[in-house]
Amino acid sequence: MSDWDLDLRDAEEKMDEAFAAAGDVVLGVLDGTNDPEEWVRSVDYGNTLVLSIEGDLNELAAPFARDVKDMDGELMHFRGFLVVTPPGVSIDTDRLSDSDDDEETVGSNRSEESGSGEA
Repeated sequence: MSDWDLDLRDAEEKMDEAFAAAGDVVLGVLDGTNDPEEWVRSVDYGNTLVLSIEGDLNELAAPFARDVKDMDGELMHFRGFLVVTPPGVSIDTDRLSDSDDDEETVGSNRSEESGSGEA
């Protein structure tokens, strides 16, 4: 017999979580109460996040934005929401007018160039 101590129940729960929601649009609230790794894991599973921003976007998104960008995902602030897409899913902004100042890519230099404090 083997002396391996495997917790198959935990592994099965993780697999169920990964495969149950893959490719979905997940609605949530970005207020600092969720573990940032939860958002990263959801995007890594192929989900698109639409998060209502309750607080300072830069502070709330900082713990996971770099991880999402490193996996080639996208983050976009749009009208009080943070839209986060997985790799291979782009955010099409072609139908937005140029005068919409509330739309910008998180982590871009646009906020610095416009003098806006938002991300």
